[in-house]
Amino acid sequence: MRSSLPTTRETDSMANKTEDLALDRAQVKKAVQALQAFLKTKSTPDSKLLADTQHVCLLFTLWKVPKLAQSIRIPLPHGQRTDTDEICLFTRDEPNMTSDQTQRFYKKLLEERGVKNVTEIIPFKVLKTEYKPHEAKRRLLGNYDLFLSDDRIRRLLPSHLGKHFYERKKEPLCVNLQSKQLSRDVQSVIQGSYLKVTNKGSCCMARIAHSGMTADEITDNIEAAVKTVLTKLRTKGPVVKIIHIKSEATAALPIYTSDLSHLTLLEDAQRGAKARKTETAPMNAEETAPMNAEDEDEIPQLVPIESPSKKPKREANGQMTQKSKKSYGKKAGKPLAQNRKRKMPKAK
Repeated sequence: MRSSLPTTRETDSMANKTEDLALDRAQVKKAVQALQAFLKTKSTPDSKLLADTQHVCLLFTLWKVPKLAQSIRIPLPHGQRTDTDEICLFTRDEPNMTSDQTQRFYKKLLEERGVKNVTEIIPFKVLKTEYKPHEAKRRLLGNYDLFLSDDRIRRLLPSHLGKHFYERKKEPLCVNLQSKQLSRDVQSVIQGSYLKVTNKGSCCMARIAHSGMTADEITDNIEAAVKTVLTKLRTKGPVVKIIHIKSEATAALPIYTSDLSHLTLLEDAQRGAKARKTETAPMNAEETAPMNAEDEDEIPQLVPIESPSKKPKREANGQMTQKSKKSYGKKAGKPLAQNRKRKMPKAK
């Protein structure tokens, strides 16, 4: 199997990609401030009382569709989730314990390790029994903002959760509950972000902040996210075409546009490849044969058209029948295997 670790050549190309794409921090901050100002004008008194915030996302437009799909984990310097977000954790069933005992066991474990963001803990057995109906799964999906799962049961969850979790991009994120630094790992997963790059299109989007953060914090998250994405994308050559920043209720604001100078290099490379193909292609014997002066002045002769082998039938008065007129001039087909023999008149 091919190793997933990048080679030295791939790391060099990754370094070149990060050097080529340089964001203008002042321009990015202006776009963030314009986005925040627009969201403030659209806010209502009810949303201010409820401290309702909107997600801020980065929209990447690539030059070409990737050949392979991948999921990129993006660590962020500033947490992108608020304290009011509801988080649910799916755990495995501990041996010799009931579901309630398993729930209390992991709740105590998280408290001892300093994890305070998890709202609900659901063992795998409870997920299979109590959340088996379709309506129960829909309620579970709407009650929580983020789902985490023990990495020991991550392969069992898709068949029990259903397609709605994945269609709404709320599939559980894996956490190693046996880690010695559990608090740090859980916080990095909760406050970080993920970018799903598919092989079905050239656009992908990642959530990197919320509207309640300051402009400097959002700008720091944008720079960190762009650097991580460029480092981990498995593509060669120029990667990112345009980068936009947007929220759920606003239009996309461009913060980066790629230089188009490399397109001429790509066109020259394609022309060179076509020229090499034409040079190495074998030529026919007629093309390689030398042309004489007599051949140039020679006039091509016309070839007479062969007349049909089968003559048309005529009536007694010498005129052609209607059936013979239609078939006249067409090439005669092959005779049938069983032809009727013409009956000769009997001699009296």
